[in-house]
Amino acid sequence: MKKLLFISAIVLCSVALRAQPGTISLNLDAGYNFGANVNLDAGKIHFPGAFQYGGGFEFFTMWDQSVELKYLRSASTAEITGKLNANTATDVSMNYIMLGWNKYFGPDPEAKIMPYGGLGLGMNVVGYNNDNATKFAWDAKLGVRIKTSSAASLKLQAYLQHSIAAVGTDIWYGWYGAYPVTDYAALWQFGLGGVLCFDFKKK
Repeated sequence: MKKLLFISAIVLCSVALRAQPGTISLNLDAGYNFGANVNLDAGKIHFPGAFQYGGGFEFFTMWDQSVELKYLRSASTAEITGKLNANTATDVSMNYIMLGWNKYFGPDPEAKIMPYGGLGLGMNVVGYNNDNATKFAWDAKLGVRIKTSSAASLKLQAYLQHSIAAVGTDIWYGWYGAYPVTDYAALWQFGLGGVLCFDFKKK
């Protein structure tokens, strides 16, 4: 994961150096993640709905394309149910660090309302029981950007976040007998939110 962060920093620096004046934006994110379940072989983990907040920087390489680095955090109490132990609950935090690409649609760069979509890759640092674990993550979003006459603009969006982690092994039987296969658990989180954007260069 340290290598991923290092590579991401290099990419963002190179993009920033090539960016034209008026193309750097500070974004403040807020949203709500709906409840989700992670199914395991011996039970289930339920993550209730939670408020998510964070922020990042967006570098416009063209008027309709940008690269974005962001950090998003949410916290809730996960409910664990299973066959091997009694129901338990534990405080959990989700900390997404994502590098993404955004595409804005429309023929007019001065349009007040502009639809967009985006994809991102990165990590989810999951905190639990005074410990943490880093998992691969990606996200996707669709929304509209509403410009104003000032340096501020507003994004309204729907997003999907996905984290995946190895949680043990299963035994599979094939032509040559039994062999272990890594078992994975996936967390899908759907949310709705908004982003307050400030353009550093706009006059």
